Amino acid sequence: MPTPLFAYRKYWAECFGPAHELPTSRAEMDALGWDSCDIIIVTGDAYVDHPSFGMAVIGRVLEAQGFRVGILAQPEWTSAEPFKALGKPNLFFGVAAGNMDSMINRYTADRKRRSDDAYTANNEGNKRPDRAVIVYSQRLREAYRDVPLVIGSIEASLRRIAHYDYWSDKVRRSILVDSRADILVYGNAERAIVDIAHRLANGDAVHDIRNLRGTAFINKRIPEGWRVIDSTDVDVVGPTRAKVNPYLDTRTENCDSTSAKAEKTGVQAVTILDRPKKNEREVIRIPAFEQVVADGALYAHASRVLHKETNPYNARPLVQAHGDREVWLNPPPIPLETEELDWVFELPYTRLPHSRYGDAPIPAYEMIRHSVNIMRGCFGGCTFCSITEHEGRIIQNRSEDSIIREVEAIRDTSKAFTGVISDLGGPTANMWRVACKSKEIEGKCRLPSCVYPGICKNLNTDQTPLISLYRRAREVAGVKKVLIASGLRYDLAVETPEYVRELVTHHVGGYLKIAPEHTEQGPLSKMMKPGMGTYDKFKVMFEKYSKEAGKEQYLIPYFIAAHPGTSDKDMMNLALWLKRNKFRADQVQTFYPSPMATATAMYHTGKNPLKRVSRKGESMPTVKGLSQRQLHKSFLRYHDPDNWPALRKALKKMGRADLIGNGTLHLVPPRQPPKRHQRVDPSTKTFATQHNGLPRNPRRKGRS
Repeated sequence: MPTPLFAYRKYWAECFGPAHELPTSRAEMDALGWDSCDIIIVTGDAYVDHPSFGMAVIGRVLEAQGFRVGILAQPEWTSAEPFKALGKPNLFFGVAAGNMDSMINRYTADRKRRSDDAYTANNEGNKRPDRAVIVYSQRLREAYRDVPLVIGSIEASLRRIAHYDYWSDKVRRSILVDSRADILVYGNAERAIVDIAHRLANGDAVHDIRNLRGTAFINKRIPEGWRVIDSTDVDVVGPTRAKVNPYLDTRTENCDSTSAKAEKTGVQAVTILDRPKKNEREVIRIPAFEQVVADGALYAHASRVLHKETNPYNARPLVQAHGDREVWLNPPPIPLETEELDWVFELPYTRLPHSRYGDAPIPAYEMIRHSVNIMRGCFGGCTFCSITEHEGRIIQNRSEDSIIREVEAIRDTSKAFTGVISDLGGPTANMWRVACKSKEIEGKCRLPSCVYPGICKNLNTDQTPLISLYRRAREVAGVKKVLIASGLRYDLAVETPEYVRELVTHHVGGYLKIAPEHTEQGPLSKMMKPGMGTYDKFKVMFEKYSKEAGKEQYLIPYFIAAHPGTSDKDMMNLALWLKRNKFRADQVQTFYPSPMATATAMYHTGKNPLKRVSRKGESMPTVKGLSQRQLHKSFLRYHDPDNWPALRKALKKMGRADLIGNGTLHLVPPRQPPKRHQRVDPSTKTFATQHNGLPRNPRRKGRS
């Protein structure tokens, strides 16, 4: 088991004690009595000392180990001088793009530059560069070439291997190669960053730190003592043939029966891997950068293998060649225990933006200032989402007592608190304390989702602990209302009707946002989302309990346009469902191919990595052209007169001109009304989905 975060011997600089605010200038360092920083964190976000902001968490965790930590927030990047503002750190620079990937932060799904930035004071845009981790790293190398450089944050995490880059429309190298960093930490990096800091403080060289979980680095060659398994021996690419597949259990059949079944069904035959030699360890070689650039099937295959190797209890290291260099990925970190997560969230954060910003609003902070993060991770496995790749699918839980202490701290310290806790949640609203019934099964499982295609029989779905938490939070003196704003996994919620009753009766502020994402089975199967039957079941419960509570409340469904696997017909059927149910999406989400997501591999290759990848196997429609992406978005906004010409043209082309007319069963009218006389059907409800590519909650940063 790893050393608990709070069990390390503290560094000598502990004698300085914790800073009220981590310093961002030489003057602030002088006021603290520091002659230098041990560690300097460079971030693309404004510095907010709140546990929902990555630089604050890592900074306070390192400070609690006794290190002096400085913050360079949003430095001007056109020269190296601003990166010298705090001097040369004694141990290392840590580089982060911020809570969001810098490209997703700066561009819309249509690749248009945003003019604002929710993570910047006054919502000001252009305060960070494109590909911030690479640019910051390059400037730091110019400023201090010999200082160890550690990169992290979701931007580095999702670019740890060769990855498709939507903005340049090509496969890019691992960010380790382009940044020239010494080591990359991925996921929630507390364990790795604390160990790195103590090892460097003890005199270890950064290039000798090679055995840490949750890290990646570059080797010139495979070290001795490692047995290399080709990934095509793990998961076949190409026609069916007898191959090694350790993901399947072969103990119940002998080789003859397995081969016979393969001949009948066309399923690949399976053999047993040779046992490794004594003291020999295994590493899986995935196709090289040059191979995945040239061959989409190999790219999809590499994506599939990587996602199969994400369980920290059974994952093996991966290696990917980039020319004559080897990018090495160690297995994911062991999840934090409850006591460790409590410790992280109860460090002495001010819960405020740094005083340098004065009264300037920071929208992302305003959104979460009175919210409480109760957990990490997500086992949903939605293919368009990056939470699992970043935080993992094993839920890490805070204790109820720790959560309540944070609620009380908000009440006692925030001058702006009006009695409303805006959220008790995290990546999802209702996975707190939900886990596999068996640690043994959990340790062996390689499934990408615990709830698709149905809820796993080994998953404990009891959400009564959440009911207890909600009730206790409501009873805190001075708290008038506790809202739940994180995304609700409604297929999980219906397993505990009493939870739905509690949620609907006490914790919905008039509208509850949920995400069926689509109505049609084709795209839903590529998203790994449940069918609309589960939505309908939840809707019945929602309306029943709202009526019992005497409240008029509404469900707000989110939908995605242009997701891989979606046809024009699928979008038409979704639009008809919206029309029948009198929904009008005010803002909509077009699929955004974020690095390393499974759906991004689908988008880039036209292959389905959810199944064994074959060059002649299943292909799927991918919506890439701007005009078709806009058409799919127009179907979601069928009620907008600006979209009617394109929809009429598309419907005629699809042979569905019968949907053009003025009746209630028609989708669009036959004529364009004068703009000043546009009519709005009063029988439809207009709901703003706010599904516009910016984070609804900084904790749900994987979902763009």
